[in-house]
Amino acid sequence: MTDDIRAAALESKAWPYEEARKLLKRYPNGKPDGAAIIFETGYGPSGLPHIGTFNEVLRTTMVRNAFHALSDQPTRLIAFSDDMDGLRKVPDNVPNKAMLAEHLGKPLSRIPDPFGTHDSFAAHNNARLRAFLDDYGFQYEFASSTDYYADGRFDDALKGALRHYQAILDVMLPTLGADRRATYSPVLPVSPKSGIVLQVPVEVIDADGGLIAFTDADGERITQTVLGGHAKLQWKVDWAMRWVALGVDYEMAGKDLIDSVTQSSKICRVLGGRPPEGFNYEMFLDEKGEKISKSKGNGLSIEQWLTYGSPESLAFFAYREPKKAKSLHMGVIPRAVDEYWQFCGNYAGQTVKERLGNPVHHIHDGKLPEGALPVTFGLLLNLVSVMGEATSEQVWGYLANYVPDATPEVYPELDRMIGYAIAYGRDFVAPTLVKRAPDAVERAALERLDHELAALPADGDAEAIQNIVYEIGKTQFAGVGGFATLRDWFKALYETLLGSSQGPRMGSFIALYGIANSRRLIAEALARD
Repeated sequence: MTDDIRAAALESKAWPYEEARKLLKRYPNGKPDGAAIIFETGYGPSGLPHIGTFNEVLRTTMVRNAFHALSDQPTRLIAFSDDMDGLRKVPDNVPNKAMLAEHLGKPLSRIPDPFGTHDSFAAHNNARLRAFLDDYGFQYEFASSTDYYADGRFDDALKGALRHYQAILDVMLPTLGADRRATYSPVLPVSPKSGIVLQVPVEVIDADGGLIAFTDADGERITQTVLGGHAKLQWKVDWAMRWVALGVDYEMAGKDLIDSVTQSSKICRVLGGRPPEGFNYEMFLDEKGEKISKSKGNGLSIEQWLTYGSPESLAFFAYREPKKAKSLHMGVIPRAVDEYWQFCGNYAGQTVKERLGNPVHHIHDGKLPEGALPVTFGLLLNLVSVMGEATSEQVWGYLANYVPDATPEVYPELDRMIGYAIAYGRDFVAPTLVKRAPDAVERAALERLDHELAALPADGDAEAIQNIVYEIGKTQFAGVGGFATLRDWFKALYETLLGSSQGPRMGSFIALYGIANSRRLIAEALARD
């Protein structure tokens, strides 16, 4: 890391650098014994992973990369799955719901996989998450709660929780209602009979030996060890225990978990640890403004976004304004794609300070890939939507009207975007297009546009065409008048030629689609009643 970049990073207002500086303040002289700074992300595999899950790993990685710009201290990122959690309800977006219902209350790692592809429901969901994190190239260590409880890595921390049992109760009980206080226990034993994670009071028999006693669902009094996966902790207590056991220094969380962070931090101190640094990000919302839920499946899946947009556009969307609630639905993908490329285009001409505030710097850790888009994704969408059933080869044929040397070999990134545009246009744009008939003023303007285009060469320049479009919009036509504003003219072009209330810069679109093809669109509009 060069000195000028490090100096700029120490002053940068970009949120990853602001977060990274918290860790410098935490360990001004480095972590003792040169130990690695531990970053953690959490995942509850009670439902399929969605973009919010990926988002937390991505943002944490951005903070980790920013810390590397400020310090040479080693770091680790642990992606932790709470797969010992008991299944509380059957998700809406999975098959074999009746089968899952038979296993309610059991640890997620001990419930059959409703998809039939893995050893357990948790294993399936964990694999889905890891596959995407691996494809994206994240550097992380995956950790399973089940494994850590079963193989003894949490034994010392569990015994510590038993030793401080009453102190933990003193933290938690004031935050609970009367009914919940009566049955609350920081420790959740797994029934040796039903396999269910029980929500029952427990008595600590031998903290150092890890023994507790509780009453099972059938009324039998049982003495059982908490070690070896025979119990887990309530999740706020579990969170705090993980921070202590793993030495976590940084973990972010959603705004809905602010109270949980507060309580877990208190418990962490009770257990002799130091709560990690972090911040609370705002939640993604669906089209209705509701919080995205794994069990409801009301948000976009990672696979859905990547069908219609690039991984970089997803990262761009996640980077922007993390403390502002944002709607996450199919309609945001095209804009994210285009804005990502716009910021990429700006990067080369920026100062070091400006680059560190550019989202793409954090998406690529300052190592931007080569390549550019000679046309916008929005323009590609307009093209494929007008074309109807389009193939990649056909789109490249039209691009030859507009882009010199237009081949996949010259523009591999554009080739990738064409695939996304064809899929998005087919599924979300084309079905909504309704071309209307022009009124008298619009008809006169379209006839004039057709006349002007007829006088141009087949490879007419986009700027020249745009000037023609602009001048026609300012014209008063004898007998019918003109447009009140240029906006009305552009809207008329979009609605009569493209079937949408919004559209591209028409000079660019006509040059891309071709003058002959564009005149055909005009003829179809003029023939429409």
